[in-house]
Amino acid sequence: MTPIELAALFTQQKSWLVASTELSKDALHIYFGLALFVAVRLMWRRRGGWLAAWLAVLAMACGGEWLDMTAEASRAAIQPDAAHWHDIWNTIFWPTVLLLVGRWLQSPEKPPADAQVSGEDAERGLEQA
Repeated sequence: MTPIELAALFTQQKSWLVASTELSKDALHIYFGLALFVAVRLMWRRRGGWLAAWLAVLAMACGGEWLDMTAEASRAAIQPDAAHWHDIWNTIFWPTVLLLVGRWLQSPEKPPADAQVSGEDAERGLEQA
């Protein structure tokens, strides 16, 4: 499949989705960005998962805009760059917010079950309680 055919199929599917959900293209960008971010974050729960999820959304947003520009070029109807940047910004805004506050959303790591607790540590824990 050539890039132009792929871009045409992408545009057709996006138009169908807009018509069937009655959502704006901007809303779809936001929903797809959040859905991908959450999906990747749920699959990658280890260290670096927040960044991996954000990078996946960024790649999706840039890839989608590349397909849009390819489809526009084939129809000789290229939109201004600001419209494409607007779509990328819409897609990555909330995932960026989640990336920045993600360290506070994550539960603290528990010590290994086989870790030895000294008497001083136990006493300090009782004093703090």
